[in-house]
Amino acid sequence: MKKLGVLRYSILILFLIRSLNSLYAQIEPKPIINASLVGTVIDASSKEPIEGVTVQLEAVTHSVKTDGNGRFQFVTGQKLPFTLIVSFVGYEKKKIVINTSPTVIELSPTTEDLDEVVVVGYGTQKRRDLTGSVASLNESLLKQNVSSLDQTLKGGISGVQVTQTSGQPGGGVSIRIRGGASIQGGNEPLYVIDGFPIYNQTESTGVGSGTPVNPMSSINPSDVESIEVLKDAAATAIYGSRGANGVILVTTKKGKAGRVQLSYDGSIGQQQVLKKIDVLTAPDFAILRNEALYDAYPNLGKFQYLTQDKIDQLGSGTNWQKEAFQNGQITNHQLSLSGGAEQVQYFIGANYFDQDGVIKNTDFKRLGFRSNINANPFKRLNVGANFSINRTTSQIAPSGIVNALLIMPPTATIYDADGSYTLRNPFENIFANPIATLKETTNTSNALRILGTSFAQYDIIEGLQAKVLLGVDLNNRTDKFYLPSYIYEGAGNNGKANLGNLDSYSWLNENTLNYTTSFQDHHLNALVGFTQQEAKNETFNAGAENFVTDDLLYNSLQSGSTLVRPNSDAYSWILHSYLARVNYNYANKYYLSASIRRDGSSRFGADNKWGNFPSLAFSWRASNESFFKETFSAINDLKIRASFGTTGNQEIGQYQSLSTLYNLNYLFGNKIVTGFASQRIPNKNLGWETTYQYDGGFDIALFNSKLQFTLDYYYKKTTDLLLNVEIPWTSGYASSLQNFGSVSNKGFEFGLKTRNLNGKFVWNTDVNFSFNRNQVLTIGTGAQSYISGNYIIKVGEPLGTFYGTQIDGILQKGEESTKGLFTGNAIPKAGDRLYKDIDGDGKFTTANDRGIIGNAQPDFIFGLTNTLSYRGFDLTFLIQGTVGNELLNINRQNLEMFTGQQNASTDALDRWTETNASQSYPRAKLDPAPIFSDQFVENGSFVRLKSFQFGYTIPKHVLNATRISNLNVYLSGQNLLTWSKYKGFDPEVTSGSNVQIGTDSGIYPASRSLTVGLSLTF
Repeated sequence: MKKLGVLRYSILILFLIRSLNSLYAQIEPKPIINASLVGTVIDASSKEPIEGVTVQLEAVTHSVKTDGNGRFQFVTGQKLPFTLIVSFVGYEKKKIVINTSPTVIELSPTTEDLDEVVVVGYGTQKRRDLTGSVASLNESLLKQNVSSLDQTLKGGISGVQVTQTSGQPGGGVSIRIRGGASIQGGNEPLYVIDGFPIYNQTESTGVGSGTPVNPMSSINPSDVESIEVLKDAAATAIYGSRGANGVILVTTKKGKAGRVQLSYDGSIGQQQVLKKIDVLTAPDFAILRNEALYDAYPNLGKFQYLTQDKIDQLGSGTNWQKEAFQNGQITNHQLSLSGGAEQVQYFIGANYFDQDGVIKNTDFKRLGFRSNINANPFKRLNVGANFSINRTTSQIAPSGIVNALLIMPPTATIYDADGSYTLRNPFENIFANPIATLKETTNTSNALRILGTSFAQYDIIEGLQAKVLLGVDLNNRTDKFYLPSYIYEGAGNNGKANLGNLDSYSWLNENTLNYTTSFQDHHLNALVGFTQQEAKNETFNAGAENFVTDDLLYNSLQSGSTLVRPNSDAYSWILHSYLARVNYNYANKYYLSASIRRDGSSRFGADNKWGNFPSLAFSWRASNESFFKETFSAINDLKIRASFGTTGNQEIGQYQSLSTLYNLNYLFGNKIVTGFASQRIPNKNLGWETTYQYDGGFDIALFNSKLQFTLDYYYKKTTDLLLNVEIPWTSGYASSLQNFGSVSNKGFEFGLKTRNLNGKFVWNTDVNFSFNRNQVLTIGTGAQSYISGNYIIKVGEPLGTFYGTQIDGILQKGEESTKGLFTGNAIPKAGDRLYKDIDGDGKFTTANDRGIIGNAQPDFIFGLTNTLSYRGFDLTFLIQGTVGNELLNINRQNLEMFTGQQNASTDALDRWTETNASQSYPRAKLDPAPIFSDQFVENGSFVRLKSFQFGYTIPKHVLNATRISNLNVYLSGQNLLTWSKYKGFDPEVTSGSNVQIGTDSGIYPASRSLTVGLSLTF
């Protein structure tokens, strides 16, 4: 019985176990079917793999990215067929059903730019949502082999005029966005690099000679991902007191989640001066000098300088330009590592750039490092840091060296018979030996710049983000200068040494709240914030003279027996700001944007330190209206924009509203003591230069965005100009800086993008035209004009207006008694230049017979960029130009003196002589009175092949056996061809002055360069 009981219980237990197993089988999920999908994503045109494409399964969050060979792999519980969503920036988003594995997916480049995200002030927006005038630089132009990022803007964006102020390696440019307005303040735009605002201004140490290095050249252009230019007030008012001259937003490269990439880009090339100026050879110069001496001293005969026999033995003489100019080498190396995962992305890069100048003993070197990191350590927290450190070294051409090379007589020699340098030429006017000056002068500038920003952004609730940004810009520059005793400039001091140091820092703190929400057809974005920035500069310089030896250069100032009085200075400024902006759109049809910024600056008077800068913009996307789509099927986008706003300009220097002091030496009791005196009269009401700007325009896209056209009309009026106004002498001062005067700029901007071909052969074109008209409206109570050198600032005329005399031929024999009064000479003589009698008083005088003889403002500027590619080959070239502007050629003025004391241009061969009754060029004359005339104001229009790059990308299948994922070889050039009537070195030149723009006064000439390079990625 017991056995039967055990059996019964055993059967019951087995039954319970089986029942539980059956129940568990019903509750437990069915096993996952681990299906696998392998595929490759390629470009539909080139058939090349695309890296970084997001491939996502529909209805689930699971997604992967393609690797360097365009491959991806899914392991999923779903069964075939799969529905995939494939997307990548620059390509059309694709939804596709996949039935087999492996598979190949083709993506077509998008012709729709409206979904592109662009950087704007304190945030980003989709291009379709912009209400202001914001332009992006073509990505291909960022690849130019230039020393500074601001040079990449030449010809690339409508309304932006970029002009070289020096062709020296690392040299600067002058940028005007929609024209310049300030007369005594700054006219350059504000740069914002990874969120840090910078005004690109060179600070002097008081040491050295020549054009300073461009501070923007300390930023490696290869690190730049994108450049946006904010032009109208709707876009710039958020920068308030620093937005009047436009804003350039620079974003550096960031890492992307996915495969780690190691990239290298290296190039090497040469550059040469664009052209040389034709001047007289030694025999022609000797004849000219003989004529000038004979004209002054006829009793001494016609061969007072050299006899004809000696002239015949001269040869061509010294070619000073040939001795100074060289073919300079350019080397550039860029190494970067980037990658990351979902939570952390990084970009690390190093750069070495080395450029020799086209003038001997000039160069520029940059060694830099960059680290950009972005991370999402927690679900709601995003942090990042952008850091760069760059060391630059430059040997600078001494001031006046180009002019000296041109006017140095070809009969003078570089070296004496004993091999030492010829100190000076043997004529009345003493010129230094420019080759000795160039080769032996030590004139270096070494700079270290650390620029960084870091931020933390936290999602407080859905749609509400708080962001804190901290940044710092540290600059240290040391200028070193030495003139040895064995050249002319240093001989009188027995050697001269100077050292100067500039130490500056600027820190930034920004605190913003950003709220984004949507409900039904309403879309709202609101931003509020508080920012503060402080900067401080300290300078110091010292020097010595009379050295026992030249060997120590500037490294032993204490060795000089004569010490130069040291100098030091310090100055700082602070800016506090409150800002707010609201962007609203209804149904993606009607857009409204409003912003306001309130700035408080330490630079202005006690009663005028705060300013308000509002803006309002509206746009209507007509193409989203139902009636529009039915009626205009060829137009896929049409947006009409209008904006108004106020911006300011605080770039006037420091302490201008205060009665600052300067030191003076006095003699008391036979002792020299130092005292102080007031430097300027205080002005507690000194305030901003304020710019009011109206903008109206439209953006239209046709034929599936294959043709995109933008048109803008703008009007800018800048009031309360900062001018030194004359005040009664009884005040003890000659002038006072006050808010007087106004200037306007108005014009049209055209931008056209065409996607001409989009198959195996891809061809895209970007064209821009800009027309700007500048006009002085007022310059103070009752004043109508005032003269500044060879320029006039006059109500009704543009800035940059030339003011001088007008030539009227050459006085011929027998005309002395009738036309002699129009030469300006007390005793007129045949061969003198004639000038027009402007005031009609029957004679010519320089003071009374001057008038407007041209202006440096162009009628229009343009740029044309073409990008082509076919089966791995790619070609990009930019043609730019300026039309209608005039240039003051000071070099030509010097070369047409015909004094015989300095060299002259080959135009002197057509000068007036007894046997050549020239109507173009005057006679040789030993001591002419220089008169500025329209003879030296030339047409500055030009068309230039600005940049060119041709490359070939090795096919992927060729690289499969290597670890290289991409390999491109290329040939690139800068300034390859120029069409211009200008007689100077280069028509793309300016002094950088607000008033005296368009002056070419011995500026370091531009160069033509050609480089070869390769880019490869592992």
